[in-house]
Amino acid sequence: MADDKEREGTELVVAEYHRKIKEAFEVFDHEANNTVDVREIGTIIRSLGCCPSEGELHDLIAEVEEEEPTGYIRYEKFLPVMTEVLLERRYRPIPEDTLLRAFEVLDPSKRGFLTREELIKYMTEEGEPFSQEEMEEMLSAAVDPESNSIHYKDYIAMMVVDES
Repeated sequence: MADDKEREGTELVVAEYHRKIKEAFEVFDHEANNTVDVREIGTIIRSLGCCPSEGELHDLIAEVEEEEPTGYIRYEKFLPVMTEVLLERRYRPIPEDTLLRAFEVLDPSKRGFLTREELIKYMTEEGEPFSQEEMEEMLSAAVDPESNSIHYKDYIAMMVVDES
């Protein structure tokens, strides 16, 4: 009896995931032919609450691409792979407290903010550097225009994915 209830619950979860995946996929299916441009897959996956690294994203694309890549991904190939990703809760976002600690490491004087210049330096010269486009996108969202600085607690609150 418990197995039936559990199976029924799993089926409801899977049905809900299928609905969300189809909804996200259809936004980018401009031809209404159950395909999307491969360049949109990252956006679709992120819209479903997943945050894969670039390497993980490339692996996922390789898994759903045709044997002879066409530049398009078919819904029939994407659906089972994305359902499995969601069921396994892969590519979860980084928790808020971890993001806060990372910013605090960059702010040893504990001011609660980084200047625009500091952030650019850290993001383009340390670790895996941001591209110019990524940097501009981040700055447009993160920098307070009045102080020309990043109040990182506010920025983190804006970035965090709501799990509900």
